[in-house]
Order: sequence, then structure tokens, then C-alpha cells
Amino acid sequence: MKRRMLGWLLAVCVFIMSAGCAGTVYVDKAPPPPKREAKPARPGPNAVWVSGHWMWNGGRYVWKSGHWERNAKGKSWVSGHWAKRGKRYVWVKGHWK
Repeated sequence: MKRRMLGWLLAVCVFIMSAGCAGTVYVDKAPPPPKREAKPARPGPNAVWVSGHWMWNGGRYVWKSGHWERNAKGKSWVSGHWAKRGKRYVWVKGHWK
């Protein structure tokens, strides 16, 4: 009985971890327009502003405020965005290029 329970628990944990790693979010509803936000003072010469964006959370859009990030040496920031794919929207994660 203990072995069966342990196996089941392990399977559930693996499923939850793999679902969280997938990271692809599809939504049937378009995101609201971006919010205007004031940038706080730049913390240093190597800081790059990462704009805020709408996240899908709990069946609705929630605003995630922008923030400063340390510049990845020799790279530029490509902002994340919602892209329309057919009738749905998918979140394309921001990244350094």
C-alpha cells in the first residue's frame, strides 16, 4: 500500500513540475491595452528597462509592473508580448538576444 501511494505521489509531482515548466499560455480573450507606468530612476548605467505586461492568472489578466534588469553583456532585450495565433493569444516570453 505504501509503495502504491508513493508511486502515485511521485507521478503527481512529476506532472505538476512538467506542467509548470511548459510555460506556454494560450488565451481566448485579447489582453487589455498596456498600462502607462512611470519608470523609477535608473539604478545604474548597465540597467535596461523591462516594460510591464499583462499576465494570464486565475482565468483573468493581471498587470505585472515593469522593472530594471542588469544588461546581459553585449546583448539587447526583446520584450515579451501577446501574439495572436488563430483565434487565440499566446504569450511570447521576453529574452536577451
